[in-house]
Amino acid sequence: MDRRVFMAAAAGGVAAAAVPGQAEAQSEAQGLWGPAVRFNVISDIQGDLADFGRALDDLAAINPASAGLGIAGDITPRGYDFEYAQVRQTLGKHPRPRKVAWAIGNHEFYVPKWRDPDTLAQETWPNGTTEDSLFRSFYNFAGRNTVYTETSFGGIPVLCLGTERYAKYHDPKLWDEVWISDQQFTWLEQRLRYWAGWRKPVMVLTHHPLPNTVSGTHNKLYKSDYLQPDRLLSILGRHKDVFLFSGHTHWDLNLSDWVVRRVVPGTGNLEGFTVVNTAAVQTGWVDDGKGGEVSLGGAFNQGLQVEVSSRSVVIKARDFTTRTWLKQITVPLHS
Repeated sequence: MDRRVFMAAAAGGVAAAAVPGQAEAQSEAQGLWGPAVRFNVISDIQGDLADFGRALDDLAAINPASAGLGIAGDITPRGYDFEYAQVRQTLGKHPRPRKVAWAIGNHEFYVPKWRDPDTLAQETWPNGTTEDSLFRSFYNFAGRNTVYTETSFGGIPVLCLGTERYAKYHDPKLWDEVWISDQQFTWLEQRLRYWAGWRKPVMVLTHHPLPNTVSGTHNKLYKSDYLQPDRLLSILGRHKDVFLFSGHTHWDLNLSDWVVRRVVPGTGNLEGFTVVNTAAVQTGWVDDGKGGEVSLGGAFNQGLQVEVSSRSVVIKARDFTTRTWLKQITVPLHS
């Protein structure tokens, strides 16, 4: 199946009105502006539960009244149910905010590479694992029945996006590429338009980065993560007060392009929208100078703190290993 046919296939998603949490989030977030809202975003745990625990402990120390925690994918190393259970157990052993927003990542689809949890067998992919079972495992863990959903962190709308198919099941030439249904695109467009009417900034969590945005996305490794990048960019690019948080690259928050404004031609928004790298809990990477990447080595455990007020959004990069702030940026709001 070629890429054009793959993208044109039916999605089988649910209607936008049925997305779990949307009504609750809408009710909470419609209120008038109050005190600043502070929450945190991390990504790419990938089985590094010790560092995940350290991150949770540090977040509780620096932001004890956190309105929420966003986790931008790669929750598990492979997507086994017992791995999800281990993440849940770690959450239970450490302090955490009441609200956690989960986005799905590519590592949630890696069970088919294994004959059993101890035997890698990529030559016999998918080793009897069905695509549906992988989504069911994520849904059971996240407590919903779609990859995309809306929640609210203290009145700030938070939208999670994600692939609705694991590409290799539909095209043997593909692997982790993200495919988004018409239903998800329509839902995203409607929710962004709705919150623009309420003059609210919107936080969007997605695992895979968009091309030519934050650190790593000018590298050939991360230029083709989406099968429909232009359609997604055209929706996001219309809104000045959208903040997109993406993971997947594990690239260091010390890099200068950890936060960028992405202008999308043809949207009428000449100021663009904000894109933020979420770094990773497990292993850091940087450019190798040869069109690829190289591991930073040593201890690596980074994430973000976000503070939203009526006038601006302050984004701070945190090193959970050294328990130090790395940098921060203030983005004025247009609303």
